[in-house]
Amino acid sequence: MKIAFIMDPLEKVKPEKDTTYYIMLAARQRGHQVFYLDQSDLYVLDRCVYGNLWQVAVSDDEQQPFTRLERRETALSNMDVVMIRTDPPFDRAYFYTTLLLDLLPETTRVVNRPAGLRNWNEKLAAFHFQEWTPSTLVTQNAGHIRDFLSKSGKVTLKPIDGYAGKGIVFLEESDPNLDQLILMMTNDGHRRVIAQEYIPEAAAGDKRILLLEGAPMGAILRMHPEGKELNNLDAGGTAHPSDLTDRDREICAALKNDLIKEGVFFAGIDILGGRLIEINVTSPTGLRQLCDFAQKPYHHDIIEALER
Repeated sequence: MKIAFIMDPLEKVKPEKDTTYYIMLAARQRGHQVFYLDQSDLYVLDRCVYGNLWQVAVSDDEQQPFTRLERRETALSNMDVVMIRTDPPFDRAYFYTTLLLDLLPETTRVVNRPAGLRNWNEKLAAFHFQEWTPSTLVTQNAGHIRDFLSKSGKVTLKPIDGYAGKGIVFLEESDPNLDQLILMMTNDGHRRVIAQEYIPEAAAGDKRILLLEGAPMGAILRMHPEGKELNNLDAGGTAHPSDLTDRDREICAALKNDLIKEGVFFAGIDILGGRLIEINVTSPTGLRQLCDFAQKPYHHDIIEALER
């Protein structure tokens, strides 16, 4: 197969933990051709989608994971698979990228499906599975947030388009800077935010479960650093082995049909205290750690599923 990866610059990849690199490595080890392009390398002429692609060799030598072989302007319809692995935020540029990729013929498989990326905001998609989630408010109204806080005691406040733990604050009624924090987060009432019931079990870490074609591959536990509350790996958290509980499997089963229907081939969900917090579909991470902890080649399972 010819597989093109739309992703952030190769120079920014950290191979010791990067999920995209590990998927690319598996593709190359299984004899497939691997190509790289940035969103800015994508264009359309007379409805044909083109890209300025680099063919790359991928090595398990983390000191030199990529070697650029040849660059060519080519129609993406020549690819068997296009994988969208650009990190969030899902901004206007990302949105237009998905619209352009919708123009590709069915003979080129795009994963995750562009419409699925547009339809499933990573913070709001969990609303479709309300029985599994904590109490959640979406608003730009400061009064709504204060009322919600008075009922919950403590809430997690986060931007709708946030990622990697950026912009998250924790609110308590006793906070002397409460009004200022709410005004800052809502941009003085002009930006919607998510207020979510605080989950005390967050102190024991949060669980990232990776799903392939709707089925759970496995899980890792993310733990915050000393003196911090955020468990995100990009916010300084560390990854640890974890097992799937019966409740985890029930949540995964509840999501499976919808993920498949939306064309979400590879996803990562976040579980706190047995409750669903987020559904990550743009560029879910944690695969390298999962493979290392379980001593299983899950990255090869992803490519094998594409081969089928």
